[in-house]
Amino acid sequence: MAAQPMDIAEQQQVARMRRLFDAQRAAFMAAPMPDLARRRADLKRLKRALIANRERFVAAVSADFGGRAGPETMAEILVVVHHINYCLRRLRRWMKPQRRGTSLLMATTRAMVYFQPLGVVGIVSPWNYSIALSAGPLVFALAAGNRVMVKMSETTPRTAELMRHVLSEAFEERQVAVVLGESETAREFTRLPFDHLLFTGGSDIGRLVMREAAANLTPVTLELGGKSPTLISDDVPMELAAERIAFGKALNAGQTCVAPDYLLCPAGRVDEFVTAFGAVLEKMYPGMARSSDYSAVVNERHYRRIKGYLEDARAQGGEVIELNPGGLSPEPGSRKLPLYLVKNATSAMRVMKEEVFGPVLPIVAYDHLQEAIDFINARPRPLALNLFDMNEERRARVLAQTHAGGVCINDAVSQFIAEDLPFGGVGESGMGHYHGYEGFLTFSHKKAVFQRPRLNTGRVLYAPYGGWLQRLLYRLYLR
Repeated sequence: MAAQPMDIAEQQQVARMRRLFDAQRAAFMAAPMPDLARRRADLKRLKRALIANRERFVAAVSADFGGRAGPETMAEILVVVHHINYCLRRLRRWMKPQRRGTSLLMATTRAMVYFQPLGVVGIVSPWNYSIALSAGPLVFALAAGNRVMVKMSETTPRTAELMRHVLSEAFEERQVAVVLGESETAREFTRLPFDHLLFTGGSDIGRLVMREAAANLTPVTLELGGKSPTLISDDVPMELAAERIAFGKALNAGQTCVAPDYLLCPAGRVDEFVTAFGAVLEKMYPGMARSSDYSAVVNERHYRRIKGYLEDARAQGGEVIELNPGGLSPEPGSRKLPLYLVKNATSAMRVMKEEVFGPVLPIVAYDHLQEAIDFINARPRPLALNLFDMNEERRARVLAQTHAGGVCINDAVSQFIAEDLPFGGVGESGMGHYHGYEGFLTFSHKKAVFQRPRLNTGRVLYAPYGGWLQRLLYRLYLR
């Protein structure tokens, strides 16, 4: 998002974006509290639009990636619809004012929390799951009654254009609008005085987003990813762990923010894992390099980045193991990469310094559980921790002694789909949450309302001070 000169087309996008913001702000001021029926109708409208255009989204995403598995894109839509259905069932209850308690000192008074829309919400979505990570936050922003602007990623232009078309058919732009454009448009987008801004992407860009939002005191939710560890215990069944890790790592060719980024494996079980992992891939992706079930790397820049990790790991003494079931070569011009394991991974390697975001899994051997815990804690707090352990006492120890945005026990990636769990990072992996009830809360203002009836018991605290009842209250409360 470094500042660069804008061409005429981008200048036009920025001008349109500012007009859209002003229109949405005016529309919100005219109708600041949409009722339950309106919000439910908006959610159902979004659901119908996604379902009706699902095949078009599959084609657009695959074209952007140069080959992406259709069921993976369909799963994105499924997840969003799943969240819509979840909200529809609970929205009436969420919207009701909540009664809060009052003490004896506040006898006869009433304390309530009312939930109001924030206003105009901005969403900046990434390229890796451009449907789920644009329409997903949109679900909760609409459930909370907001107007919404979505900046789609320029890395996946066909999907971005299709999302703009689909949402413009489903909603007036005063309600939901999609913004396209390059990095400078994205920068200008984050400078708008939104009532809340949600960004999904890398930590470096997240810092820039927060800096731009700070000028308007815009509250932000940052979903940033990072290096999510996967920890295997001494006695977990290796076939079970390998299968579930393979699912999480091979999904979208590893281009998933909660994918296993590196593996912590008992030193005596590393070879066992490599064998089990390879066997699982043989079943999941026969003819992997040309399989329609296996996705490509999104563009040439990321392809070269991932290949650079492998070259660096080899140069530093890592054992790079290529897993390519079927042994086929990718089609000419294809960006499909086999899945690589890196044994003897060290902290000096690039693959252990940077978020992999691709089909490479470095393996770090450990001798004792505390060694693995210390390794995790010596690094920035991750978005996800995947823990494979059947022992409840050890699981409790890892949960208590580590920090992560979320933890997936004996599985990988699936916590993103769990509709009633908040989703978000901590520290370097982000701030704030959405999904579930927390998604509704993120995009709502929680207005505290205090009410005193005609009978004013609070007069006991009024001047003149020093009466016997005041002295009694002080003795009761200050002892």
